[in-house]
Order: sequence, then C-alpha cells, then structure tokens
Amino acid sequence: MLPIKIATAQFENRSNDKTYNLSVIRSLSAQAKSQGAQVIAFHECSITGYTFARHLDKQQLTDIAESIPDGESIQALIAIAKELDIAILAGLFEKTDDGKLYKAYVCVDKTGLLAKYRKLHPFINPHLTPGDEYVVFDLLGWKCGILICYDNNVIENVRATALLGADIIFMPHVTMCTPSTRPGAGFVDPALWATRETDPTTLRAEFDGLKGRSWLMKWLPARAYDNGIYAIFSNPIGMDDDQLKNGCSMILDPFGDVIAECRRLGDDIAIATLTPEKLRQAGGHRYRNARRTDLYGAILSAPHKAVQKVVWMQPSEE
Repeated sequence: MLPIKIATAQFENRSNDKTYNLSVIRSLSAQAKSQGAQVIAFHECSITGYTFARHLDKQQLTDIAESIPDGESIQALIAIAKELDIAILAGLFEKTDDGKLYKAYVCVDKTGLLAKYRKLHPFINPHLTPGDEYVVFDLLGWKCGILICYDNNVIENVRATALLGADIIFMPHVTMCTPSTRPGAGFVDPALWATRETDPTTLRAEFDGLKGRSWLMKWLPARAYDNGIYAIFSNPIGMDDDQLKNGCSMILDPFGDVIAECRRLGDDIAIATLTPEKLRQAGGHRYRNARRTDLYGAILSAPHKAVQKVVWMQPSEE
C-alpha cells in the first residue's frame, strides 16, 4: 500500500435541501482536491440532513429517500467525483423496491459506486430498517470499512470491521451536544451559534467541554488504538434542525492520536496523510494477534436481545 491523503469535512447542512448540501459537498471536495486529498468524507446524512427526519411519517421519509445507485443524488455525487477526480463519502436515506427504508452511506469515485453501507443501529425514525452486514471495500489500495454514528458506540462493530480486514474505518456521525445520563451532557444553546463571531469563546467552551469534544475523546481514540486502525470521524457543525452540533471532524491514527482536526466555527476540512507502516507498529495490531477466542468466543456469540435506548429522544420518537 502507498500513503493515502484523506480529508474529513464538517459543514452546516440544510434539512431536506439536497441541492444546497450537494453544492457544499462539491465546494469542500474541490478545496480538498486542491490541497492534494485523494478522498474526502462527510457526515451522516450529509446529503439530506438528519435530525429533522424524526418528525416524518413513512410516506414523507419515503419521498425524501432515494434508490442507490440510480437515485439523483448519488448520480450527482458520482458526477462531482468524476469532475474533481476525488473519492467522496456521503450519506442519505435509501429506499428499496420492496418498500424498505435505510440510513445509508456511500463511497463513490469517477468510476461510480464503490461501496454502500446501511446503519446497523438507526433510531432517528421508527420506519428505518437496520442494516444486517458489515462492509469492507478497496479504496486506492487500502481496505476500508464504514460504521455510522451509534454503530461505533457498540465496540464489537469496530472490532468486527477491523477483523474483516479494514485498515481505515470511516465513521460518519451526527453527534454530541445532546442530553444524556452522563455528567455534563446536554444541548448547546442555539443563540451561541448566532453570536459565534462576536463571542467565540463561550461557544468554543461549550463545544469543547463535556457536551462535546471532551466526551468524544473518552472513547474515539480507543476505537482506533485498540483495533490498530485509522479512524475518519466526520460530524456536522451548526444547526441541524433545532439542534446545534459542534463539528470537530478529525482523523486519528492507529496509535489513537489526532493527526488532523477541523477547528473552525464553520464549514471546514482537515487533511492527513495515512501511512501503512503505522498499521503494524501500533499496539492494536499486536493485541489483535494475541486474542484468545477459545476463552470468549462462545460468550460473544451467546444469544442476546438487542435493546437500544437514546436518552435525548422521547419514547414515541425512538
């Protein structure tokens, strides 16, 4: 494998405004390409918007969703990738011929669709069907996987994707700045976004504290370190429906170190060069080789009923 240069992005998407969101995706992709990036990753549902979908009935969500790869938005994304000669990863709601709806994330390049992944743990709308498989695909000589938002909180998903051969895991999110049972969590006042130019300090304190980045850094570096993989984290910034999000899209190496991060209070990209040597140098590589599956294989495969609770959503919204 040769070194690969990857960008992660953050931007303030508009709910159900695919034309606008794709225009920003194109602009940031062009910016990344001009700085030498070969790949750029955007957040969960970056094409459609995300949080607003909790209000939609099945028909409304179906109207927004698209088929993959024949849908208009994926074809537009492929056209952008072809025009700029850059691989692009982005997300949207997917519909299938049999009437199912999924939270999907795709990777495209100038040749077309390279990979499609369906979120294993969707919750924003009750009409979404959970995905039922991991995805590992080739990208410029590297093995890559995708896990969307909540999927990464279930540590077995990251380990499974790594064991399937992924060297890089793209982790698109719409996360942070929501209530939780953990101390310090909560929404960030949208009024602070309106005054971000005149009072960036107060907003940054909220974004970087336990409501945001400080929580992220409790677990995200461990996913990269324990599994010896590169993690490409992408997250929106600004208002997503009625919730303020803090961005901080970042790239972590197999040592769990942040090697690039978006720090602007607005649309931004961060770029890092990934080298294959770190994959073997990292402790996670050695720890995976030292596994004793004879001790815990049966434990991990024991019958279990999955129960998913999202504290900030009302029971009727889950």
